Amino acid sequence: MYAKEGGRRPAHPNGPPLIANPEDKKEQAALDRYREAAAEFAGGSVPPLMSGHWFLKRDQTVADRTWTDVGIVLAWMTKHYAADPPFTHPDGSRAYGDLDFKLEYAADVLPRGVDVSWVYYTPAGAIFSLSVVCCPNHFHPGIPCPLPPT
Repeated sequence: MYAKEGGRRPAHPNGPPLIANPEDKKEQAALDRYREAAAEFAGGSVPPLMSGHWFLKRDQTVADRTWTDVGIVLAWMTKHYAADPPFTHPDGSRAYGDLDFKLEYAADVLPRGVDVSWVYYTPAGAIFSLSVVCCPNHFHPGIPCPLPPT
């Protein structure tokens, strides 16, 4: 799914591309692919290319994943990391940074409004992806917070 990059990008704010000749099969195919990618982005769970674009995936936002307390965020991240830890090399050495370092970094930057993403391969060969996106988002100030904490 990561190879289909179009599904990782939101629809263009100005809408689909204009077709000069509706009879042109190449132009129609490009328009069809645009619409397919826009639908994949809106309804899919594949991570977007930019973390702030998670806010455009409204079905990914729920109240129990909206926090103001960094300690609760770190506990949530730790729980998911423990459930799907990264793979280790056959000799037992780590392939990725350790959890303590990741948590220390997250605890430092999240209060300053910096998004945190962890992506790695699990022992089963699956890709694990976890993102905590700050709101309002520094890089996407025009995207409103989908579900502000109460």
